[in-house]
Amino acid sequence: MAVDSASAGHVVRQQTLKNSINCSGVALHSGAKVSMVLHPAEADTGIVFRRTDAAGGTEIQASWRNAIETPLCTTLVDPKGNQIATIEHLMSALSGCGIDNAVIELNGPEVPIMDGSAAPFVFLIECAGVAVQSSPRRALRILEEISVSEPHRAASLAPGNGFTVSFEIEFPDTLIGRQEWFTEVNESAFKRDVARARTFGLAQDIEKMRAMGLARGGSLENAIVVNGHEIVNEDGLRFPNEFVRHKVLDSIGDLYMAGTPIIGHFQGDRAGHALTLRLLQTLFAEEGAWEWTELTTSHSAAGAQTQPNRAVAARA
Repeated sequence: MAVDSASAGHVVRQQTLKNSINCSGVALHSGAKVSMVLHPAEADTGIVFRRTDAAGGTEIQASWRNAIETPLCTTLVDPKGNQIATIEHLMSALSGCGIDNAVIELNGPEVPIMDGSAAPFVFLIECAGVAVQSSPRRALRILEEISVSEPHRAASLAPGNGFTVSFEIEFPDTLIGRQEWFTEVNESAFKRDVARARTFGLAQDIEKMRAMGLARGGSLENAIVVNGHEIVNEDGLRFPNEFVRHKVLDSIGDLYMAGTPIIGHFQGDRAGHALTLRLLQTLFAEEGAWEWTELTTSHSAAGAQTQPNRAVAARA
């Protein structure tokens, strides 16, 4: 669709990293040791993942077009079948820190899990530094509500000011229970309220996941483990409602596969990675439901003006 130039506020410029920076860690699902380097990239590159261990090398754009549905994580795949899995926490950090362009180099098929949150990736970005580029930053403005659902879960995108997210989860007969949370998504709110929320799982599901070849790198160092009404981790929770905050973190990362920031409101009701991917696929199939626009300071300033009726304050 045609780009709609914003009429108010100063145009926001694209951003990349000032310097390359590296880290290493364990992959959550394969359990393998992975080395990763975050590189600066030219304007309009977007987020690109590069597999150095693949035959001849491979690069995959972090786009919903290249994503496939996989259990418990977000996965990209190229035409040759090369995959990059568990990208959601890194994508969330890149989105939350306003990084438009970067090349992510890996020597394996999965992003390291680090501590199970986006905070280590935010730290890496801050250490590398952020460079403002000359090209304007494009955004995806939601014009009409789009929703997808399946039994007991749903996800939607609706028009709104700035970018806001609300989420609801329910895990009966566990300490998690029912939790709802709403947040405006901007850099300061992301770092303060979202980035540190860790991934989680139920103790009763661990052996089943490992039998499926999943969570082989999972430990109390990179996930919250809930056993009935108890937290197994000695240090407890970082937030009373850390579980729903992590689902918001995941959603922000998955939605960044749109390729740009979103101007609108996302509502998740027990939604997971697969449903969020289907939401993006449905959205882009409905051309009248969205438009491209240049992002301006007025968009980010307006983010907290309207809070959807279903969005409620944090509950533990």
